[in-house]
Amino acid sequence: MPMSEVGAIEKLTAQLDSNNLVQYQLPLASLSRDGTKQSIALNPLIGKTISLHFTGNIACKHCGKRTKKSYSQGYCYPCMSKLAQCDLCIMKPETCHFHLGTCREPEWGESHCMVDHYVYLANSSGLKVGITRHTQLPTRWIDQGACQALPIFKVSTRLQSGLVETALAEFISDKTNWRAMLKGQPEPLDLKAKAEELIPEISFRLSELRLQFGSDAVVELNESVQDIHFPVREYLTKISSFNFDKTATVSGVLMGIKGQYLIFDKGVINMRKFSSYQISIDY
Repeated sequence: MPMSEVGAIEKLTAQLDSNNLVQYQLPLASLSRDGTKQSIALNPLIGKTISLHFTGNIACKHCGKRTKKSYSQGYCYPCMSKLAQCDLCIMKPETCHFHLGTCREPEWGESHCMVDHYVYLANSSGLKVGITRHTQLPTRWIDQGACQALPIFKVSTRLQSGLVETALAEFISDKTNWRAMLKGQPEPLDLKAKAEELIPEISFRLSELRLQFGSDAVVELNESVQDIHFPVREYLTKISSFNFDKTATVSGVLMGIKGQYLIFDKGVINMRKFSSYQISIDY
């Protein structure tokens, strides 16, 4: 029997099963943001026709107020302007200004930025460097569509992770080419060997950071490579991106899921981009 659900999009949730296959769910929150939500298991829908329809309503995922436009993936303009999680330093951690006393929300900064972070290598559309909080592994890798990942440093704060990342970004990319990521599996990489090549290249910068923040501020790790398999039946040769702001209805056969993207037979949609958009989903 066909099913239909209505709610405001939240970023896809995901977990690795015992075979390192990603299991995805689509949370849908009540438009009033009263805490009521449902979660739709997406893996069983692969190979089936589903339809997503944007109702035209958007509600800020922080305050719940209606907004004509979504900012920073789901916020109204006032919340985007005042929340620490929407500040520029979230995108560029090396610009963290908590230590200057200018954080928008010091308590939020204490719990999210002044905690252990990892610097990692990943293979999504090729080799890249990235950073994430200690609580976000392997979620961060899944969100980026990484098929392999390896944490190489543990640091004490978000600022420090950003400084290590920018040092490594002089030698490798710090971005994912999302189109390439959605076209197929990247060639497997020996991430351990890549780390052994890269770390000596930034040895002087690491020494500076340890002198500045303490000898134990940047700890080199010896972890195992995490393999990640995504539930994709078939990749597209040409990537077309759906946009609810231009086309209210997105439908077709769900071919797979990778990162935060639903892959249909005729295009893809980044669900995280449309956080707080109210949709109806028929499947």
